[in-house]
Amino acid sequence: MDLFDLTGKVAVVTGGTRGIGLMMARGLLQAGARVYVSSRKPEAGDAAVAELSAYGTVASIPADLSTEAECLRLAEEVGKREDQVHVLVNNAGATWGEPLATFPESAWDKLLNLNLKAPFFLTRAFLPLLEEAGTHEDPARVVNVGSIDGLHVPPMHTYSYSSSKAALHHLTRVLAKELGPRRITVNAVAPGPFESKMMHATLETFGKEIAARSPLGRIGRPDDMAGVVVYLTSRAGSYVTGSVIAVDGGIATTR
Repeated sequence: MDLFDLTGKVAVVTGGTRGIGLMMARGLLQAGARVYVSSRKPEAGDAAVAELSAYGTVASIPADLSTEAECLRLAEEVGKREDQVHVLVNNAGATWGEPLATFPESAWDKLLNLNLKAPFFLTRAFLPLLEEAGTHEDPARVVNVGSIDGLHVPPMHTYSYSSSKAALHHLTRVLAKELGPRRITVNAVAPGPFESKMMHATLETFGKEIAARSPLGRIGRPDDMAGVVVYLTSRAGSYVTGSVIAVDGGIATTR
């Protein structure tokens, strides 16, 4: 169905070499898009390209997105290869867990830089390419990856992580209002538990208990994340903006 077809579109997925970013990149490729993935480590990008090439045309551009300069460089590098970018997925992020008494200042600086400031500066850096792609009937798309920890109080001591994700959800709404007239939608996805490097240790220890919190009785699968990003970035989601969609099996929204 062309309702979910992304053939001919160009997508950029930050943090697209593993975990949720890799799941999203695969879904975009399977729907027909050309995809650029970005990661701090060139070897991680090479490995992701090797894995994802079976699904479509994909390339890696390494970047450390904790600084505005690198956000601008990533947009410049993509702009050397593409005249338009139809989809920007702001997924690169980090987490930090530590008790209140010892939670360090560095944990705030690192997570706010990567989880909150980077999506803002990246969106701004990519605006010319996004505006070039967007039309009244088929806007360009920005998808921010938040977290259900930004929707409810998390069970872990992740003060700066949950705060940064809640702030990202609200930044999504602010940008949606500003960029809508420029033919760009801005939405956020708030994932629950998915198998990823960030969640591996937690799921290994508490996986059964976490799955039991969901009305659906399981953790997320790669297709669950691929499906939501394809929906938001295809014609099917062209009238959706300023939304935060929980993809968590109901954990945050039913408790």
